[in-house]
Amino acid sequence: MLIDKKNYEKFMTGLCFDDVLLVPQYSKIRSRSEIDIGSTLSDVGHLDVPILSSPMDTVTCSSMAEKMSNSGGMGIIHRYNTIDEQASHVMTARKNGAKNVGAATGITGDYIERAGELLRAGANVVCVDVAHGHHVMMKDALKALRDEFGSDVHIMAGNVATREGFDDLARWGASSVRTSVGGGSICSTRIKTAHGVPTFQSILDISESEFAGSVQIIADGGIKNSGDIVKALAAGADFVMLGSLLSGTLESPGEIIYKGDKTYKVYRGMASVEAQIDWRGHASSLEGVSTIVQVKGSVSNVLSELCAGIRSGLSYSGALNIDDLHSKARFICQTSSGAIESSAHIKLL
Repeated sequence: MLIDKKNYEKFMTGLCFDDVLLVPQYSKIRSRSEIDIGSTLSDVGHLDVPILSSPMDTVTCSSMAEKMSNSGGMGIIHRYNTIDEQASHVMTARKNGAKNVGAATGITGDYIERAGELLRAGANVVCVDVAHGHHVMMKDALKALRDEFGSDVHIMAGNVATREGFDDLARWGASSVRTSVGGGSICSTRIKTAHGVPTFQSILDISESEFAGSVQIIADGGIKNSGDIVKALAAGADFVMLGSLLSGTLESPGEIIYKGDKTYKVYRGMASVEAQIDWRGHASSLEGVSTIVQVKGSVSNVLSELCAGIRSGLSYSGALNIDDLHSKARFICQTSSGAIESSAHIKLL
């Protein structure tokens, strides 16, 4: 719902993940091993894990894409390099056993040529990756990609924050849509531009679209833990896309930084000063930050822990799979005091 600024009393509340909880339901599930947490990506197939890695230059290249696929999910290889370099990452991941590999492109310049080379290299998802996807240039790009490559290629597009944006991208030819603007942990879009919708609210609104189901909803941004993943899926998402939770893993790009007895890797937004200088040679439209995160070990271990939490989450709603969760989930809003109570709040000595 759009808000008339003159009628401020009608302002809609935008709920975040921490504003809600799922109400436990009666369950007949005797073992969490009965639960299927997988989801289907059109033109690709069923993925055992509903998690995609973000197309950021400190998150996904060939190593991450390979491990994501072999763990049941999918990696989307970033576009902040030459066409040959990106295609090489796709080929390497496929050569090393990755069944499903996605790769990103933009909406200007060489994006048609890039998409063609990525598909020839073995990518089975093309991700049209821009910060504000509800845009005439996205419309033009999706039409051009469909005209060039036909209807059988899975084209992921985004990001959008509204049902109107989702509907338009679906009409323009997107197979799946990334939802949320400005929700990422290293994104400052909402601060710099005052625009955005909380990720949970965005998913909730978009899930009512007539295209939901045929066009997959990818929750992207603001996800801090497995509980947030469960909330995103329950609200209507088919998949989640993760950046910060997968950063700092051994498979993420970048050298290990040593500080005393601890090890770190760089994690940065693609609109940060550092990323833009590396990519463009200059910085403009800065809507991200750069930081270092402690090395977490293999992404396989991170995914295993997240998947255990997702299975437990489905079991509390009595859901055997994500479709079951969509129909059974019941949300309750919680106060700020409830959010404190919901977290581990004992004082540690």
